[in-house]
Amino acid sequence: MKDQRCILHLIMYVCFMIDIGSLRALTAIEQHGSVIAASEIMGFSPSAVSQQVKKLEKQTGFAVLERRGRGVLLTERGLALAAYGRRILAELEELHSTLLADPAKPSGRLKVVAFSTACRGLVGPMLGRLASSETELEVSVLAEDPREAVARVANGEADLGVVHNWNSVPLVIPEHMSLEWLCEDIADLLVHRSHPLAGQAAVEPADLLDERWVSTPHGAICNEALLRIFADLGRVPDIRVYDPDFATHIALVDQAAVVALVPRLGRPGLPPDVVSVPVVNPMQVRHVGIVHRRTMTASPGIRHVAGLLREIAGSPNQ
Repeated sequence: MKDQRCILHLIMYVCFMIDIGSLRALTAIEQHGSVIAASEIMGFSPSAVSQQVKKLEKQTGFAVLERRGRGVLLTERGLALAAYGRRILAELEELHSTLLADPAKPSGRLKVVAFSTACRGLVGPMLGRLASSETELEVSVLAEDPREAVARVANGEADLGVVHNWNSVPLVIPEHMSLEWLCEDIADLLVHRSHPLAGQAAVEPADLLDERWVSTPHGAICNEALLRIFADLGRVPDIRVYDPDFATHIALVDQAAVVALVPRLGRPGLPPDVVSVPVVNPMQVRHVGIVHRRTMTASPGIRHVAGLLREIAGSPNQ
């Protein structure tokens, strides 16, 4: 505790000498590559971000940005100051989540980013439990693919991410982030009741070579997982429809137009004419977990929300 207070005093001294908002602007420009991109992330106008940079240059007495064509680059001193700024901002975040927070009373605002089916199957129930409790914690949610979720949490745009990692498509987690796996989510083949495979106890990849598919968009992790099923067979799936919403996939299967690979987590009830068939050799499994910056490990809000998600993921209905 004494060490934390010493760090807090040091940060307060630095913040008195150099405006903390200006440091945030500089680190945002370094992370996102331009003043415009930084302004979008910070929620300010490009002019406001430029003013923060000018204030920083006035306080330090040296230029931190230089023009390069239509864009800007950080100067050598600007890069050094941005690296210093990241450390200060990380220390400040950690202090806010520990020394300045009441561990018994989670409060404040928490930004969560999660993939769509986790929003339905995990985050939705978590929000329901928060709403029925006396916790003074405000949670906002954004639906994103796991890679975007990791990037948003890594850059400080979100506080906690709910992500998945297919057994065939690894998800890269930066070193300054913490990852905890919550549960496994199995994906099944969905076919129309009239389909020849509807009566099978299970199917293997070789059984699916000549099917017409609906898939999540190019580049999405679930799309890559579908492609990987056929990789060892020297084929690619015949994808006729690309759509990000698994509810649409189910609706198209209900029309006997395509087949689909749909995870169980957050999956709505299937129509009477849609049949679920397990896929084996290999079974299609994705691991579902939560990520946050290590500086937020002791945050009462993070701990509370993570605990709720852990309970929900471990319940018999998941």
